[in-house]
Amino acid sequence: MDQTATRPQVMVSRDVKIATVAFAIALGVHGIDHVRRGLDVAQLPVAVGGALQMLLTAITVLLVQREHRWALPAAILLGFGSVILFGQAHLLPHWGPLSDSFINPAANAGVTAFSWVTAVLEIGAGLVLGTVAARARRAQAFS
Repeated sequence: MDQTATRPQVMVSRDVKIATVAFAIALGVHGIDHVRRGLDVAQLPVAVGGALQMLLTAITVLLVQREHRWALPAAILLGFGSVILFGQAHLLPHWGPLSDSFINPAANAGVTAFSWVTAVLEIGAGLVLGTVAARARRAQAFS
């Protein structure tokens, strides 16, 4: 039996595929910074959120590369969700258990210029991913 005939597909543009892979790379580089800083520096909810984001990113990359019908919604949610969640975690002053503030980091947090670059890179890649995927979804709705 031909499995491609049973798998719901949509056309996923090259731009969305590139943006998804670029986001995954940016997330990986940001993860390297967390390892460099020490995995015990971030509070448990932040670490769980990061692990969940890595899992969702892997799933989204697979959906996008396979052109699954859920690829674009997953890419939109991953992109914009990452901007919101990781923006508030790193770019706001410390506010609670989901905070890993770079504005006023704890003394042992190990935040450096590399930390800032990786966080901004990941947030920027999320914004690009969400925007490109939303535009592709809108274009499909009108075609």
